[in-house]
Amino acid sequence: MITKRPANERGHANHGWLDARHTFSFASYRDPKHVAFRDLRVMNEDHIAPGRGFPTHPHDNMEILTYVLEGELEHQDSMGNGATIRPGTIQTMSAGTGIMHSEANASQENEVHLYQIWIIPETQGLKPNYGEYTFDTEGRNGHLQLIASRDGRDGSAQINQNISLYTTVLEKDQSVTHTVAEGRHAWVQVARGSITLNGERYDTGDGAAISEESTLTLTGQEKAEVLLFDLA
Repeated sequence: MITKRPANERGHANHGWLDARHTFSFASYRDPKHVAFRDLRVMNEDHIAPGRGFPTHPHDNMEILTYVLEGELEHQDSMGNGATIRPGTIQTMSAGTGIMHSEANASQENEVHLYQIWIIPETQGLKPNYGEYTFDTEGRNGHLQLIASRDGRDGSAQINQNISLYTTVLEKDQSVTHTVAEGRHAWVQVARGSITLNGERYDTGDGAAISEESTLTLTGQEKAEVLLFDLA
């Protein structure tokens, strides 16, 4: 069963400096039909204006992943980490018992476009942890590139949940196939471009909740960048 989450039905908040789309309930956007899918709790697509950002704020008991599509994001946190995240790098934070952090557009001229993803951890009260993982972006062209997993296999970011996150870039008519093990689920998020998922068209911002499907075939309809979550 594949249930489409159309881009234009997501929650929307425009604060001037921040234009955000919420796949699941977040902040002032509340939708009891779209609170989470499995352990995937937040899927926010953010456009942040030049020189602007989120002031220091707290998190706890959440796995937080940041995936930058365009631009540069500056990060500072209470663990002493400071970094600039760019396309090709995924940032992970295990908020655990509690962290403080800030995020800001590193450019005074160009916006930053990103996805911020929250995953409910397997265990509460973990020691906070931070990571950055940079990947060869050529490795995702026409292939599913593993970028985050529970065991950190194949050089992927280690996260505290039984989830594997893949990314792929597909040209028109290029296809990738993913096998979903029995009893597992998946979420597909089209970050940009257009694909078909098992024959149905999905465009920029569209998502899909997937259960009881053994094979997923993604085919580019125009150049597309896609995130695929394999979920318990």
